[in-house]
Amino acid sequence: MSAVHPASEGLASNPAESKQEIRNYTLNFGPQHPAAHGVLRLILEMDGEIVQRADPHVGLLHRGTEKLAESKPFNQSIGYMDRLDYVSMMCNEHAYVRAIETLMGIEAPERAQYIRTMFDEITRILNHLMWIGSNALDLGAMAVFLYAFREREELMDCYEAVSGARMHAAYYRPGGVYRDLPEKMPQYRESPWRKGQKLKRFNEWREGSMLDYLDAFTDDFPKRIDEYETLLTDNRIWKQRTVNIGVIPPEQALAWGMTGPMIRGSGIAWDLRKKQPYAKYAEVDFDIPVGVNGDCYDRYLVRVAEMRESNRIIKQCAKWLKANPGPVMIDNYKVAPPKRESMKDDMEALIHHFKLFSEGYCVPAGETYSAVEAPKGEFGCYLVSDGANKPFRVHLRAPGFAHLSSMDAVVKGHMLADVVAMIGTYDIVFGEIDR
Repeated sequence: MSAVHPASEGLASNPAESKQEIRNYTLNFGPQHPAAHGVLRLILEMDGEIVQRADPHVGLLHRGTEKLAESKPFNQSIGYMDRLDYVSMMCNEHAYVRAIETLMGIEAPERAQYIRTMFDEITRILNHLMWIGSNALDLGAMAVFLYAFREREELMDCYEAVSGARMHAAYYRPGGVYRDLPEKMPQYRESPWRKGQKLKRFNEWREGSMLDYLDAFTDDFPKRIDEYETLLTDNRIWKQRTVNIGVIPPEQALAWGMTGPMIRGSGIAWDLRKKQPYAKYAEVDFDIPVGVNGDCYDRYLVRVAEMRESNRIIKQCAKWLKANPGPVMIDNYKVAPPKRESMKDDMEALIHHFKLFSEGYCVPAGETYSAVEAPKGEFGCYLVSDGANKPFRVHLRAPGFAHLSSMDAVVKGHMLADVVAMIGTYDIVFGEIDR
């Protein structure tokens, strides 16, 4: 005979005591949680495993970017734009630089416009690779993360080749871009880890110019996307975690001011590149992928399809840029610095250079709103000038801020694990939310 524990004997004899007490819990999700993507503090009211209420607390990364921009000449704030959504660097710069150009009534040369279009799409792929890797990791798939970062490194090399920096490029300038594309793509040097045949394989795409390198990349990349899809698209566990999770009907997406893959996943084909074309988007051929159900799975499919479309745009831009050399900066020394050779000979050029980098330029009084289709949605810059050499007001419209505000409405009634899937599908980066 087995012995009966006194405690269990007591519980069995009193049914009222054996009833489990049901309580609602308040749960702190983040900011130290690996799935909180930075510094999201989410206060969840839980009924067991079911979310009753979600209250996002933001401001833990606040850097005062908008206020800082008001104390510096216009050009000196370009570097701050990179650090907003620090996965979509050049797209942020594009909105700010376009706002300045609109107020000044200047336009970048055609070649610079094509370079901007190409780098916006390189940035979109960089963003979506980061997203697909980190979102898959959040939901338990590790291999995709490693694959996605392999391709990310190849595109980061393009950032480094044109600007010297792998992330915060400050490459776009009012009137064009900092410099033309390099004629020679930097190569790997011999090291204990890369030598002989291995070194030759690594440098295979790097024998020619940067445009040759991008041609090789765009030929290879669709196969890489197929690899991600093999791992995820029909994966049973991936579908269980994403299908019918976080369904956002089109009306709700519009009401919350959603843009980018969030609204396109709900079946609304809204894309600034088509609806309000800028740079050279009217000249290139691409499609807008849209979802059907508005769930996490559809938003995943939209982002994967967007990578394929971006690849097409890069290929078209590279082809045009190869055939059409030309200036990449306007010939106006009030806005663009003179060449270094002319600075050495010409006193006038030296004065222009000194004035531009110490005092900057004055922008005519007025206000403008300039938006680009950033990888996460509509990133806009509202700029007010009072005629001085620094902005009177800079206000940035970040897509992530509008998306995060819908968190409570979307996750209510879902389980705790689905909150992780939802944070992932929002593609949140806190630099732009905590401006």
